[in-house]
Amino acid sequence: MSADVRTVAAAGGDCPEPHIFNQQGCGFEAPGTDLFFPAPWIDFGLPLSSGITKYALVLVISALVVIGFWYFTTRKATVVPSRRQSVAELLVSFIRDQVTRTTMGKAGDKFLPLMVTLFLFIFAMNLMGIIPGLQLPVTSNLAFPAVLALFVFVLWNAVGIRTHGAGAHFKARLVPSGVPAWILPLVVPIEALSNFIIRPLTHSVRLFATMFAGHLLLAVFAAAGFYMFNPTTAMGPLLGAVSVGYSGIALIGFLLFTVFELFIMAVQAYVFILLSSIYLGEAMEGAH
Repeated sequence: MSADVRTVAAAGGDCPEPHIFNQQGCGFEAPGTDLFFPAPWIDFGLPLSSGITKYALVLVISALVVIGFWYFTTRKATVVPSRRQSVAELLVSFIRDQVTRTTMGKAGDKFLPLMVTLFLFIFAMNLMGIIPGLQLPVTSNLAFPAVLALFVFVLWNAVGIRTHGAGAHFKARLVPSGVPAWILPLVVPIEALSNFIIRPLTHSVRLFATMFAGHLLLAVFAAAGFYMFNPTTAMGPLLGAVSVGYSGIALIGFLLFTVFELFIMAVQAYVFILLSSIYLGEAMEGAH
């Protein structure tokens, strides 16, 4: 069980016995959003800065996981791949065939290293949410998905401007082809809002919100299991046995949801790079 969750559950307000069937009448207190705001280890006192927190640690570990993956899978690369090298090649082939070439054609091969790196890095950051002792997905802090989405947004504009010129790129994004001139005063602001504000915003919020909600649900399952485990309750051995049964059900739910959350972590990393590839393919294509 997460140390953070155990702390939250054990806190239980002023309750001296934060478990079910207690004699103080204490109820279950679900984990709150404070899980996502760890206390700073080093506070610089700067405005809009949270200092050095647990997020910095899990971010560094995520980067090391990605570096370690490539080191152990490719350090002795050969023409006939070993099992470890095959894992890396399967990943690259999957993203090439299912993401870059389906959205950009062969011209998208130059973005393949970027997409593979983004996928692995985002998946590693998501994975930190279920690693014992860490249990904090980096992407549950909006700042990190926002920076990645901003990078893709800037790249999207750079590719469009380099391929078609600034005028043609922004015209393509603001003036849909085939739209009558008389309706442009209405369409252009909508297109500007959609392409330059809502697009990068939704690109980042989709990843953030999914990881935030998933981690909070895991924390609720873990805290509920801890709360319902009270085999030595003073209210009798029968209720103690019932509490163990309740806690076991919560544990099964926690394990099942952890497996499902692992799947969601990979899916969200895939969706992020798929959208990035679609945006870059659109920038290379030009007018729509």
